[in-house]
Amino acid sequence: MSREIKIHKFEGNTSWNVHVIDSYGKEHHLGYWKHLENHDLIYAKASHIWANEVEPKKDLLGDAIAECIKSDKDRGVKPNLD
Repeated sequence: MSREIKIHKFEGNTSWNVHVIDSYGKEHHLGYWKHLENHDLIYAKASHIWANEVEPKKDLLGDAIAECIKSDKDRGVKPNLD
């Protein structure tokens, strides 16, 4: 995953919506901005988020259950979690 700054404004809105994506794919909302004249502030906040990234913990049990369900579906068996 790559780091990204997303800035968008939906038609009819008066504010810009600013999000930062970290290298693990986690999205951080920086808020709604009336003006985007201060790009340095947005970049500073994004840089702070990127400098303090923490790798998300693995959900081993959840991943194992998802793999069992996928295996059942691949074999044509209805998954049963009981």
